[in-house]
Amino acid sequence: MQIEINNVSFSYGKKEKLALDNVSFNISKGDFLCIVGKTGSGKSTLIQMLNGLLFPDKGYIKVDDYIITSDKKLKKELLKKESKEIKKINKRMTGLKKKVGLVFQFPEYQVFSETILKDVMFGPTNFKMKKEEALEISKKALSMVGLNESFYEKSPFEISGGEKRRVGIAGILASDPEILVLDEPTAGLDANGKKEIMEIVKKLNEEGKTIIVVTHDMDLVLNYASRVIVFNDSKLVEETTPLELFNKNDLSEYSLEVPSLIKLATLLKEGGFNIDIDKNLSISSLAKQVKDNIK
Repeated sequence: MQIEINNVSFSYGKKEKLALDNVSFNISKGDFLCIVGKTGSGKSTLIQMLNGLLFPDKGYIKVDDYIITSDKKLKKELLKKESKEIKKINKRMTGLKKKVGLVFQFPEYQVFSETILKDVMFGPTNFKMKKEEALEISKKALSMVGLNESFYEKSPFEISGGEKRRVGIAGILASDPEILVLDEPTAGLDANGKKEIMEIVKKLNEEGKTIIVVTHDMDLVLNYASRVIVFNDSKLVEETTPLELFNKNDLSEYSLEVPSLIKLATLLKEGGFNIDIDKNLSISSLAKQVKDNIK
């Protein structure tokens, strides 16, 4: 497993309720995982632990060779039989932030340089990359998110919301993380903007990057995720596939909406069409089923 989450609990203060309560699950290399659940259920807390912004109070997270925990005794025990090199990287943990790229909700708010190219270069430069190499990899990252050289010298404050989102993602990609974690990547975007961003993320997954997305957008979950983790009241309550989740009778307890495509398929089925919602449902597959019913 690329990521192991083992009995993780966390609270923001001694008198505060648990933000995460004994959470355990694994993530394999190349997964496209969506984490869903109502606001305050622990989703964003968890993903901030994946690159060491927060540390579990109890339990631990293992990302490849990195151990993330605030329990020094536990960490020492887990590293007891490891090599000197692994013990060394676990002392500093600096490589973890390069391995796991975290794109916050509204990453455009983190844009601060006077030009787009300089802003994207900040990450690789911060990781001690030579200026020439940082320049080339930043240009490549901008190309990956669909921004050509005409954007290099533009101010990041003078472009559209969707373009700012791309710049924010490019800034993370320039550090070439193996794991890309996105918190509400489509928030505030129109339908075209959402599709453009998610097609970029999908392509990165197809190229081998592990993708972890926190979202309230159930259409996104249906269209892109291979696995879904559901949080409720600080606990992991479901580990499933999108179709298995959305075929449940009642999602209201988790404050989840049924995706638009499944709503349409259900209405067609109730209207007398022979529709199989258990298939690999997409707009094209649903259209084919409707066409087959009309023949």
